[in-house]
Amino acid sequence: MRVLFAGTPSVAIPSLEALLAAGFDVVGVLTRPDAPVGRKRLLTPSPVALRAAELGLPVLKPAKLDDAAQAEIAALSPEVAAIVAYGALIPARALSIPQHGWINLHFSLLPAWRGAAPVQHAVINGDEFTGASTFQLEAGLDTGPVFGTLTELIRPEDTSSILLERLSRSGAALLSQTLSAIAAGNALAVPQSGQVSLAPKLTLQDGRIDFQQPALAISRRIRGVTGEPGAWTLLAGQRFKLGPVGLRPDQRNLAPGELAVLSGKTVLVGTGSHAVQLKLVQPSGKKMMAAADWVRGLPSAEGMRFE
Repeated sequence: MRVLFAGTPSVAIPSLEALLAAGFDVVGVLTRPDAPVGRKRLLTPSPVALRAAELGLPVLKPAKLDDAAQAEIAALSPEVAAIVAYGALIPARALSIPQHGWINLHFSLLPAWRGAAPVQHAVINGDEFTGASTFQLEAGLDTGPVFGTLTELIRPEDTSSILLERLSRSGAALLSQTLSAIAAGNALAVPQSGQVSLAPKLTLQDGRIDFQQPALAISRRIRGVTGEPGAWTLLAGQRFKLGPVGLRPDQRNLAPGELAVLSGKTVLVGTGSHAVQLKLVQPSGKKMMAAADWVRGLPSAEGMRFE
């Protein structure tokens, strides 16, 4: 079966590779245009574009899926389009270009967490498990009928980046199985049912940590925004980035945001409930480091407080 693959970030690469390994004829790869990266803001191809080029596949990078872009897609004569984290809406007119439409791999158990950041929202909200779904793309936001699902336990130490990496690989197998069933003519898509929840894209402000919140909520938020958009707070007016924290229910005498150091190396921060223990930190202008190494370089942590 002739497949158009649409994806942009690195989490889409396992799916592209799985389709090729399964013998599908990937006739082209649709991805977002080159974007500025790094301090020098150099225009850089997306991870999917780079991998597709290595594989010798034709790559399309339209800024929008206008008539010209749709004509390019139609010229490839795809029988189906597989889409994984492409990063832009597919116009209604483009949905009918492939004979079997567009099959989306989404990293949640639909209709839970429809939207751009399903894994992050699942972690932030303390879900016990999540998963992935393949569904028929339609005009609504992740509303189409579902072909298949898989479930994944959210582990206590999971950040969204770690969890998404696991789902990208298990989901790649699910996408390949779904397209195989479509090719064989025995795929069945079932309308979504259950409680709908939305997972909009997270902004930089979503990564700011409010130490008035309970420790468990803070821990979940930090894990949920690691690695994008990243967890941060302010210290002396400067942005201070945070890695995942440990829970210290035995320490309840610190005010929210107040720092304390135990035995010269254990760095605690007060919250709205009990303390959390910092593990990795990134002061403004420096690299990520162990919290113990950071406090070792300070004259004193006494009186320091996150804003």
